[in-house]
Amino acid sequence: MTIRSLFILFIGAVSAFAAGRQTISLNGEWRMADSVAADPMPADFAHRGPVPGLANLATPAFVDVDKFDGREFIDSSIREKKLPEPARVKTAGVSRQERNYFWYRRAFQGTAKHQWAILRVNKAQWGTAVWLNGKKIGEHLGCFTAGLFDLTSAINWSGPNDIVIRIGAHPNAVPDWVPAGTDFEKYKWTAGIYDNVSLAIGDGPRIETVQVAPKIAGPEIVVQTVIVNPAKTPATIALNQVVKPWKGTAISGRDIPRNVGLAAGETRTITSTIKLPGAKLWTPEGPNLYVLESSTGGDSLTARFGVREFRFDTPTKRAYLNGKLYFLRGGNITLHRFFEDPECKDRPWDEKWVRRLLAEMPRWMNWNSFRFCIGPVPDMWLDIADEAGLLIQNEFFIWNGRSNFPPYRTEELLTQYAEWMRDTWNHPSVAVWDASNETDAPALRDVVVPQSRKLDLSNRPWDNGYSTPSGPDDPVEDHPYLFSTFRSGGKFSMTQLEQMTGGKTTNSGHPSAHAVVINEYDWLWLNRDGTPTLLTEKVYENLVGPNATPDQRFEALAYNLAGLTEFWRAHRNAAGVQHLAWLTCSYPGVKTSDHWRDVGKLELEPHFADWVRESFRPLGVYINFWQPKLKAGSQRTYAVMMVNDEGVGRSGSLRLEFTGAEPAVVPFEIPAYGAQTLQIRLQAPATAGRTILKATASAEGIAEPTISRRKVQVE
Repeated sequence: MTIRSLFILFIGAVSAFAAGRQTISLNGEWRMADSVAADPMPADFAHRGPVPGLANLATPAFVDVDKFDGREFIDSSIREKKLPEPARVKTAGVSRQERNYFWYRRAFQGTAKHQWAILRVNKAQWGTAVWLNGKKIGEHLGCFTAGLFDLTSAINWSGPNDIVIRIGAHPNAVPDWVPAGTDFEKYKWTAGIYDNVSLAIGDGPRIETVQVAPKIAGPEIVVQTVIVNPAKTPATIALNQVVKPWKGTAISGRDIPRNVGLAAGETRTITSTIKLPGAKLWTPEGPNLYVLESSTGGDSLTARFGVREFRFDTPTKRAYLNGKLYFLRGGNITLHRFFEDPECKDRPWDEKWVRRLLAEMPRWMNWNSFRFCIGPVPDMWLDIADEAGLLIQNEFFIWNGRSNFPPYRTEELLTQYAEWMRDTWNHPSVAVWDASNETDAPALRDVVVPQSRKLDLSNRPWDNGYSTPSGPDDPVEDHPYLFSTFRSGGKFSMTQLEQMTGGKTTNSGHPSAHAVVINEYDWLWLNRDGTPTLLTEKVYENLVGPNATPDQRFEALAYNLAGLTEFWRAHRNAAGVQHLAWLTCSYPGVKTSDHWRDVGKLELEPHFADWVRESFRPLGVYINFWQPKLKAGSQRTYAVMMVNDEGVGRSGSLRLEFTGAEPAVVPFEIPAYGAQTLQIRLQAPATAGRTILKATASAEGIAEPTISRRKVQVE
């Protein structure tokens, strides 16, 4: 087959300006090969694989495509006595495959001649090198950020072009000092060009980046535009910038047109402010979007954004969206773990599937936020999050604990964090930069976070792992895994919650006066078939017994997870509550899991859907009672705690009852963002047997009531 026969040209979203940048998508099927050495280029590209996608989707399949033992996994296996001490390594890990590189190849047809052509590989792991028409263009070490390659010197404008991309087959393919991902619980490491590949062509000075920082006062946006003159001669451009509603044509605001002179090879940064009178703010409840169109005549670039500000406040220990109190409710997505799941396939690049995962189902779950945990997502995911109205805690791919931080060079960390921010800072959904997961590293704490935050004109807050907060109003992540005590021979019972206040019960290592986000909790994971994970076998032996059925374990998980969610929310000691995990890997031998009965169809496990959805309603209800037994006919007073996450007051009636028995009904009235505890006296049923104690809060203006339930044995 000739290269010419492979020509496929996809013209992507071209700016609305008459003259300007053209963007050509190079997504689709590429030919693939592999090698042990970094060169020479393979002669035969006998496999085919998708871009974007993973190498394990190639046909015919590559042998041992994702077999790699990460350094952190080896370290944890040594601690768990599963490996001897001599197994410890200083590299990123140990490869179990007979290759170090994958190669991708395809052709594209040139267009009319322009002054420059830039290839963008949005994300590829591990490391990227590019050749065009046999000439090596360059390399990019980032595994989680976009690599930009100037093809101008090698492109054939009038005819066919042969492009080759080489990526690492595993983390050892990049130097030890390059961030390649760290995860104690990741078993498989699958290479791939896992985000879009595109070619941008234009004339004259090039718009390198545009950063839009919304200010709700005004409202207005601060725009930072970086322009590069790649020519060997000076140039002058006319910079025009216009704001329109997304999917609209009306002008919402514009900057004063300006002439900008650039010397040969010069890069200039231009900062301006554009007023947006009457602009609608972006919120999860109303995700209103705008676009900024920038044009130089020869180049153009469109940046989509939302007018919103998000921050935490240390004195109140709360989160604020657009100046108003805001409580985060949601989950976690560990996409790079899902990459190793047998059911992953091509689903992360199926827009319909991702929209159901990120937009439809979270809204049904009463969620407004996610943490994208231990690794980035393709750009499409953030586009959908912007449109769906989700606040994202965007986490860099580092989970290393409190010791043995990899030998990453600080300069490389600064480079990659800057690229990571550059790639995502215009997304209104990106609300929090997260430097790492459960990590305390001087390089991150003392250098990377303080330096990187200066790049963000929106001044977003930073989560600093298990390090002390870097900024005065930065939050602290809290992971109160109460059921984890079973691993060390201890026990935890939900009855203990009656005497707890929801204060700091974390393993993060440092009490803090800062706002707290509980973005992991429970330790109740079950595989999708209902079997315990490696971390929860002892938990379920105690909760439901060693011979329990999968359905009994699923019910126990949902019941206790819902109760913990109600508890953390009711005591109001956290600015946000986010469960782990909405999406991760699930197969025999893993340590965590998610709650999908069918992840392909995105059907939730029924018990989880029934119990946990209730616990996340904005009008929250928590019965502070966990006694498993009651004496028949006995009377007692029950404390029912209620919270209101919304900006409007709620009033209505609270009904407390045992199944089939006479209820107690009391009125309630909770101000906006308020909390209330009601003391209700109720008599237990006179007949022995199993029953449910149920609190039902019905409020004016809310279609569905909120329900809290406790299982009780009447004796």
